[in-house]
Amino acid sequence: RKEYVDLYVNYVFNESVQKPFQNFMRGFIRGCPARNWKMFLPIELQVILQGQTTVDWHLLEKNVIYGLYNKTDQTIKDFWTVLHKLSEEKKKMFLVFWSGSDRIRGYQPKCFRFCIVDPQEENPDEVLPTASVCSLTFFLPR
Repeated sequence: RKEYVDLYVNYVFNESVQKPFQNFMRGFIRGCPARNWKMFLPIELQVILQGQTTVDWHLLEKNVIYGLYNKTDQTIKDFWTVLHKLSEEKKKMFLVFWSGSDRIRGYQPKCFRFCIVDPQEENPDEVLPTASVCSLTFFLPR
């Protein structure tokens, strides 16, 4: 029985997936040649592909680009005050709302830029904040 189980496990986890994996690997190498990836250490490659798992919220605040706002506007000050008081889990949830991911894309977080824009609504009290994930823009009514 042990031999049967060993052979069956080997078939399920190795032999049965060998052809699909070879096809995948051939396509992946065609699109992303292995020689280009060899310059990275494994941890660097993981960060490039998956993004930064830790976020420096103060650095993120410094990198924000404001549209129709100034850094000194009361709405912006209040926004950052509230965000910095949130738990790390809630901050990450907000990052998902803002960017579509709970990680900072790319290897250098200091180059990562967000936009906070005033949507210029006639009655801002009736409008909820929204985000454009594609352009990393957060529309924050006054």
